Amino acid sequence: MEKTENLLDKIVSLCKRRGFIYPSAEIYGGFAGFWDYGPYGFALKNNIKQLWWKMFVADREDMYGIDAAQITKHDVLQASGHVGGFSDPLADGSRFNTMFRTSAGAGEDAQTAYLRPETAQGIFTNFKNIVDSFHPELPFGIAQIGKAFRNEISPRDFIFRAREFEQMEVEYFVKPNEWMLAFEFWQKKMHEWISAVGIDATKAHELEVPDSERAHYSKRTIDFEFDFPFGRKELYGLAYRTDFDLSNHAKASRVELSYLDEETKTKITPHVIEPSLGVDRTVLAVLCSAYFEDELGGEKRVVLKLKPAIAPIKVAVFPLLKNKPELVKKAREIFTDLKIAIGAVVFDDNGNIGKRYRRQDEIGTPFCITVDFDSLENGDATVRDRDSGKQERVAIPDLATRIQKDS
Repeated sequence: MEKTENLLDKIVSLCKRRGFIYPSAEIYGGFAGFWDYGPYGFALKNNIKQLWWKMFVADREDMYGIDAAQITKHDVLQASGHVGGFSDPLADGSRFNTMFRTSAGAGEDAQTAYLRPETAQGIFTNFKNIVDSFHPELPFGIAQIGKAFRNEISPRDFIFRAREFEQMEVEYFVKPNEWMLAFEFWQKKMHEWISAVGIDATKAHELEVPDSERAHYSKRTIDFEFDFPFGRKELYGLAYRTDFDLSNHAKASRVELSYLDEETKTKITPHVIEPSLGVDRTVLAVLCSAYFEDELGGEKRVVLKLKPAIAPIKVAVFPLLKNKPELVKKAREIFTDLKIAIGAVVFDDNGNIGKRYRRQDEIGTPFCITVDFDSLENGDATVRDRDSGKQERVAIPDLATRIQKDS
């Protein structure tokens, strides 16, 4: 795969052409730092989020999911250090706070608020609610997926650095003396995620962030970097936030945010390990990992070798010829059945078979099913594998099982 800026141009072009990602407000000249996800991009992003939620939350017994408000009260971000310290330097040496400021209410009752710059603070302000409602045992985590907003001075590199983006985050609460074990566990879990989602592991690297470059709340941070076409850049972060957030919020709100340790019968302020993963950067790293230009059957093609679990479309169904009603009817029957069983299925009779294959290859569809005249006689259909181009005949009643087996 190419390692030049040209690769990014090709990915941007494919995303626009095939309905993955569009420039926001494009008919008005675009809106820097904002992007709109089209049908296939939206599906890809949702599949990524669902896979993450399954691996990091649903498959575990110690996780609690929430969905906190996106507009955050000034007091919360004052206590967390964002109001005073969440800024970037300008050319003249002054600092520019990158949070989007707004207000809630009208007139004298209006309160200063912000579009949240991260999803973490909504988790910390709900810590007491989760403890009171569910009485979890340490260690436990609170997770959420949601939008965050930063008024980047110079958004760039497609969806890598945008002003509106989405995060997948866990705040994992542990006893203070057990933070290292938890840190190592989540470090391993993030490597498992990289492989599961289809990011090229040979292009992923760990960087131990030095003291001088860590965020104000962190005592240890590992950046997971990826070799993007525009250079090696941060993809994910794993941070040891100590008890910074809970202690600061407890002090500022005057509400106790402690935890009763049943073993020692003493109250402690848990420490926190935070695996933080950007959805949009994941999408970009996945696309960079999956994009290939190769030859199949003597023809050049562009193909997205996406993991079936995250592919926007799992299978496409074709009649061999669109002007043969009997083929179209049978293909439609198969399409309808698969739509019920699998969901992410399309029907395509536009152009010849070769063009249909190329179109599906370009959007990453793992399998194509073709209904031909033999299908009418034998009750089977051709299943084509995207990556190898290999074709096999499968009995029509077994098609759903065949596709699901490798998805």
